[in-house]
Amino acid sequence: MEGLLTRLTLANGLSVFLKEIHTAPLISHWVWYRVGSRNETPGITGVSHWVEHMLFKGSPQFPAGVPDRLVARHGGVWNASTYLDWTTYFETMPAETIDLALRLEADRMVSGLFNYKSVASERTVIISERQGSQNEPLFLLSEAVQAAAFTVHPYRHEVIGNLPDLQSMQRRHLYRHYRTYYVPNNAVLAVAGDFETEAMLGRIRELYEAIPAGAAPGQSAPAEPPQTSERRLVVNGPGDTTYIQASYHAPAAVEADFLPLAVLDSLLAGPSGLNMFGSGLSNKTCRLYCALVDAGLAVGVAGSLSATIDPYLYTLLVTVHPQSSADACLAVLEAEIRRLQDAPPPAAEVARAVKQARALFAYGSESITNQAFWLGFAEMFADYDWFTTYLERLAAVTPAEVQRAAQTYLRPQNRTLGVYQPNGQPPA
Repeated sequence: MEGLLTRLTLANGLSVFLKEIHTAPLISHWVWYRVGSRNETPGITGVSHWVEHMLFKGSPQFPAGVPDRLVARHGGVWNASTYLDWTTYFETMPAETIDLALRLEADRMVSGLFNYKSVASERTVIISERQGSQNEPLFLLSEAVQAAAFTVHPYRHEVIGNLPDLQSMQRRHLYRHYRTYYVPNNAVLAVAGDFETEAMLGRIRELYEAIPAGAAPGQSAPAEPPQTSERRLVVNGPGDTTYIQASYHAPAAVEADFLPLAVLDSLLAGPSGLNMFGSGLSNKTCRLYCALVDAGLAVGVAGSLSATIDPYLYTLLVTVHPQSSADACLAVLEAEIRRLQDAPPPAAEVARAVKQARALFAYGSESITNQAFWLGFAEMFADYDWFTTYLERLAAVTPAEVQRAAQTYLRPQNRTLGVYQPNGQPPA
């Protein structure tokens, strides 16, 4: 992960991160915007994701379909993603063709068309996507738990948005959102790969610096009140599999407790991958796998911890064995949590959990694409130094800190517990 790193801010407020890596003739180029479902209000939930879709519908310079053909012809890949706190667009291409990526994203920042016909057609696509998700048990369960866990914070809404909002939103809502948040002073441009910094920076200035800064968009969100009692719910739906989702309010990425909770996650359920393109590791040595899967009570277990601006959720998911029950699995899950709360885990077990979390983090940070990803991603919830010091800080977590994290966060009154009960029917 070595390379010459350059950080600067252009006159219009655009943050630029450049990292020279001459191991392969590739360059990965990302533009990140500080806008996601966290920036949405009732009535326009899903607008950030919909805007992302619209920015693949062409501009005067790059009509719809043309960028796909150009990127493919040059041997590159491109895509985009919207999440809670951010929206991002990237291209990874042979080094000699990267100018296309720079031109595409500079154009996308200002020239999205948002014509009425495309808005109407994309409404159909997104509603279909939403309705398809409603046939998925894990989506139904996750949406219900998320909505119950948060009462006022926008994290309570799924990124895709609520169906009534998707049916009623108009072109003006999308375009206003675009013009509010897609301004250079609300963006981070990150490039990693086989280039010379001086030449790359000169080209970035040519393409981006003339774009005017906009009014600084508001980034505040209502603070979620502390949860004082457990919330339980049951979701009924298609399929034959029972699931348990236990979601606990968790610290934001910049809080000191995020690191002990990351080690707890690795020890309890196997490490969560923070990278977009990271590979997975086996979790067969974690406590819940041994107690639930090896015991024949569950088919699988997983944990999920996300790096976010505001406090979000740490989630444990159990896939119940057909010959078992949600009650039996929940009893074992709670027993394993109590075991962590009652006594600090052995130092050797913590060392192994740290090693696994470090390995997953490192493996997912090696490629050119993921190195460029981290240049911008860390800036969405903290800063790049958060990334460069992560492994060192993770290794410093002690058994006592893991125990304290379990005592602090894995309390029933801090939990929203959802059970998915299948009705045995096929999806609609």
